[in-house]
Amino acid sequence: MSNVMDNFNWLYGKPGCQGRIKVLPEHFVVKENLGFDFAGSGEHFMVKVRKTGENTKYVVNELAKACGVKSRDVSWAGLKDRHAVTEQWLSVHLPGKPDPDLTQFVAEHPGVEVLETARHDKKLRPGDLVGNWFQLRLTDLDMPQDVITRLEQVNLHGVPNYFGEQRFGHNGNNVVKARSWGNDEFRVRDKSKRSFYLSAARSWLFNMVLSARIEQGKVHTLLAGDSLQQDGDERGQIVESVSAELQQQVDDGSMAITAPMMGDNALPTTADAEAFEMAVVEQEPLLLKLIRDNRMRHERRTLLLKPLQMEWQQDGNDLTVSFSLPAGCFATAVVRELMIERELEDGDHANFDQ
Repeated sequence: MSNVMDNFNWLYGKPGCQGRIKVLPEHFVVKENLGFDFAGSGEHFMVKVRKTGENTKYVVNELAKACGVKSRDVSWAGLKDRHAVTEQWLSVHLPGKPDPDLTQFVAEHPGVEVLETARHDKKLRPGDLVGNWFQLRLTDLDMPQDVITRLEQVNLHGVPNYFGEQRFGHNGNNVVKARSWGNDEFRVRDKSKRSFYLSAARSWLFNMVLSARIEQGKVHTLLAGDSLQQDGDERGQIVESVSAELQQQVDDGSMAITAPMMGDNALPTTADAEAFEMAVVEQEPLLLKLIRDNRMRHERRTLLLKPLQMEWQQDGNDLTVSFSLPAGCFATAVVRELMIERELEDGDHANFDQ
């Protein structure tokens, strides 16, 4: 089965094990962690929902109807997969109005449960979360011991912090469209489409740089001019000269090597790192042109992703794996280092990632 992510290298080599994921929604559980407490009062009615087999925007639209407001008055911190069991908070703007009764809403939507409600003085905005906890059941594995060996490596050393296939659209169509837009073949006026294509373009270039560093054995190894991030601090530190001390900080995880989320401004990297990054991204001149034409702001993203609270349990040829990831990171980046998803057969689900 062809996959757009096959364009990028694996950190531990392509997995030998085949298996399945998300055969049932309960095989992919996601619980959102906002990382802050609510004020207890305010204009915004906060609703924690558990949804099964429903996408976030559908639930938002239905909740808006139940609360007597427009869909634009309901917001979220992150979109969640449809073919999964997910828990997340939604905020409804209800200034001067009492908390609505959601009994009928729940009765009419068997795939949605209301777990908690609260009041807050601010609306939720995309990105207003610290991360997500995942519990995945990998089923029908033909080499479960190989997956366990890889889990031990991932737990120690992490995985490539790739943007997942969801970012690139079906068969990578968002990247194809981004190249065509960059080539002035059409104009994009719809704000959501502009956002999808620009995000896909920047994410593709990041993945390319990361994949090239893996291919050349430089994902753990400092280059002169690299931009480093300290845990919890997004301000970059440029490596003026490679030293054993700095390399040790990278090895122990207190400093992280980053790659570019390209913008129209100059790269912060210098010397060998800048040359390396530019040599890779210049292979996609149309995506670069699109990013620069739209005045995107350059950012950095760490090369490696270290799942936290990682646990796993074997049940015959199935494995249940749980871990936490920071916001903006993809569980699929973890799974692709563990196994190859077996091709779907008649009666199996399709992958409904948003």
